[in-house]
Amino acid sequence: MDTLLRIVGAVAILLLLNVETSISDKETKTDPRWEKYYKKIENAVKNYKECIQEDCSCHAEVIEEDLAVWKKAGGILKEKFDAAKERGTHYQIINHKLYREDDCMFQFRCSGVEHFVLELIKKLPDMEFILNTRDYPQSPKYWDPLPVFSFSKVRKEHHDIMYPAWTFWEGGPAVWPIYPTGLGRWDQQRDIIPKKAEQWPWEKKKNLGYFIGSRTSDERDPLILLSRKRPDLVDAQYTKNQAWKSDKDTLHMPPAQEVKLEDHCPYKYLFNFRGVAASFRLKHLFLCDSVVFHVGDEWLEFFYPAMKPWVHYIPVKQDLSDVQELLEFAQANDDVVREIAKRGRQFIWDHLRMEDVKCYWEKLLKQYAKLLKFKPKRNKNYKQIKPTAERDEL
Repeated sequence: MDTLLRIVGAVAILLLLNVETSISDKETKTDPRWEKYYKKIENAVKNYKECIQEDCSCHAEVIEEDLAVWKKAGGILKEKFDAAKERGTHYQIINHKLYREDDCMFQFRCSGVEHFVLELIKKLPDMEFILNTRDYPQSPKYWDPLPVFSFSKVRKEHHDIMYPAWTFWEGGPAVWPIYPTGLGRWDQQRDIIPKKAEQWPWEKKKNLGYFIGSRTSDERDPLILLSRKRPDLVDAQYTKNQAWKSDKDTLHMPPAQEVKLEDHCPYKYLFNFRGVAASFRLKHLFLCDSVVFHVGDEWLEFFYPAMKPWVHYIPVKQDLSDVQELLEFAQANDDVVREIAKRGRQFIWDHLRMEDVKCYWEKLLKQYAKLLKFKPKRNKNYKQIKPTAERDEL
């Protein structure tokens, strides 16, 4: 009898375990709603090849692509170069000295670029180049190409040659009152933001999307409106911009206070939108160890092409038609999106150091100089740009 009871008890335990296992399997079964995103991530990671950290090689293809039109043309002729002068600020490098015309539309933007050129000046051959410090590119593809350096462009629309933006050193954008002279040097932000991120490990971060910024484009409106409808998904608010006159300009709500870059770190999902061209905040967001939701894929800076959607960030359609579903996906798949956050942060940390920026400038200028089909002749009306003690700190 005792043996029979023991057998019955064992069978009962096995049946109970089987029932619990079935329930557990059912609870953890993959939600078919997210299958398309699992596949996107799986394929992206499978096809991604980590670039080798050697002489800023991760970004070298951008230089090749941007200069390809001039290689195909057999080089840059003097008349082409002269036609580009009205599109930016004219620089000359002669006998390892840097010269510039007096006119610079944005002095601190020019200074932010000059810092890197002066760091390299002893290595650079004689050359001339046109630096566009405006936000918008200056050589559209519906015109004949002009050799203009711009910090951002749309590949299919512009011939401009991309260079690392002035903001890696100085020159804005200014955000009053928190960044009255600009966002701050990239080497310093690489110290400030990670320290803040340490206070907000993944487990402590809010399971919300986050965006705070000015209404430079109505493309951002759907996220602001979604935030008001679904505060459980996203916290998104408009601050004042230069055109702000009333609450109507912030979609009938009082403008929010500006927030420092490091104060994005308490949130898991951080949104990046383009501005007039590419947004300067993108690189900073990765340092929070949060997932970056990158809206649109057209506007580029030089380092964007090396980063891949679903490997380093979550891509969002320009019209934000998929944004609610993507936020719901992130909330339902915490471990999955956390891996994206890790990969994105590691890429920026390893491949967008100040030495990578300097390396890119050196490669770009040396390859560009080889395409000039004329010998630079110094304009004696141009002033020499000399290093300052502050620039020598790097």
